[in-house]
Amino acid sequence: MSQTAITDRLAIFEHFGINLGLDRIHNLLAHLHHPERQVPIIHVAGTNGKGSVCAYLSSILTAAGYRVGRFTSPHLVDWTERICLNNQPIAADRLFKILQQVEAAIDPAQETPTQFEVITAVGFLYFAQENVDIAVIEVGLGGRLDSTNVYDRPLVSVITSIGMDHWQRLGNSLDKIAAEKAGILKQDCPAVIGVVPELAAQVIQEKIAALNCPSTWIQPAQAVHSPSGGGQRGRLAKYGDFEYHLPLLGDIQLHNSAIAIETIYTLRKQGWQITDAALRDGIAQTQWAGRIEWRRWKTHDILIDGAHNGVAAVALREYVDTLPQPVTWVMGMLTTKDHQNVFKALLRKGDRLHLVPVGGHSSADPGELAMLAQLSCPTLENCQTHATLSAALDQAIVNKETVVLCGSLYLLGEFLSYAA
Repeated sequence: MSQTAITDRLAIFEHFGINLGLDRIHNLLAHLHHPERQVPIIHVAGTNGKGSVCAYLSSILTAAGYRVGRFTSPHLVDWTERICLNNQPIAADRLFKILQQVEAAIDPAQETPTQFEVITAVGFLYFAQENVDIAVIEVGLGGRLDSTNVYDRPLVSVITSIGMDHWQRLGNSLDKIAAEKAGILKQDCPAVIGVVPELAAQVIQEKIAALNCPSTWIQPAQAVHSPSGGGQRGRLAKYGDFEYHLPLLGDIQLHNSAIAIETIYTLRKQGWQITDAALRDGIAQTQWAGRIEWRRWKTHDILIDGAHNGVAAVALREYVDTLPQPVTWVMGMLTTKDHQNVFKALLRKGDRLHLVPVGGHSSADPGELAMLAQLSCPTLENCQTHATLSAALDQAIVNKETVVLCGSLYLLGEFLSYAA
């Protein structure tokens, strides 16, 4: 079964857009005989870090010998990436077959589910059919009204971070966004919370108290050893007395890996058998494409990262500061993103900037981005626009400087598809 057939099938539901709410997904899952009730889950929300936390958790639990489902979004290259079993994407023909089962369960007399609700149902049904021991489920957008929020008794609810993203739908302040993320918390169910702004912490703490959730608020792990000059390898880290090799790059992973470790500690209290060796091996084996990751474009190593909001951009810049300067940036962004704060976080005097459209999505105009970038950082060495990503990358590597591709996960997907 081709990826095109899957994409075409799911495109039927694309015009229903983003429509937060739980009625449609509850109706759909009821017609599928509630596959979600057959699978214990860890539920992960947050502005940034959700994906890497899910990757750590699924890798650790797989190393511990469990049969582990993982549902994440968006995908970078194709739909199969969103639904994994023991870190392996679902086969395309299997995804298409289950998609047909889900479509057949849609009641024409009721409101049609959105594309994300359909793929969510596909993931739940696949995990039930495969009799997974546990599934790691990433929230798509927000939390309270996200279609993944259909579990009454998650094993652990995780909130990785709170920042200003998707504010058009979640609210235009940190407390409103925090309230939406905290919607995944459930009565008496354990919660693990990352480092969040004080205003967001107050909202989450109130929700935790109201629901009587046993909670753990983490502090980032400490770097024990890092390779010099930024490097393309991981480093040793320590969380409490637990020392481990951290393969994913950037200081933000000291925070994200600590969340994963604390989540595993919470599972241990519930009787899950996860040794320190499995915990250590699982973290060391974790892979998560497109997040502060080195790749190659023709003759040049380039760094790729989503950095699609201000908080993520700050984390990327912290890593880039360890690399040779100045930096050549290749960027494209969606219209819905906070362009100015991303530019302010990333751009520095002497940097070069190449701007491109994000194909197939609601892309910000590269020319308008160029004007904003030069206002945000007037000391740029130069700023150019290009019609295609490949043309921008070809130009970016000419000066043999540090090259970073970022601004949108969809743009990274286009880059990765060249080598797929």
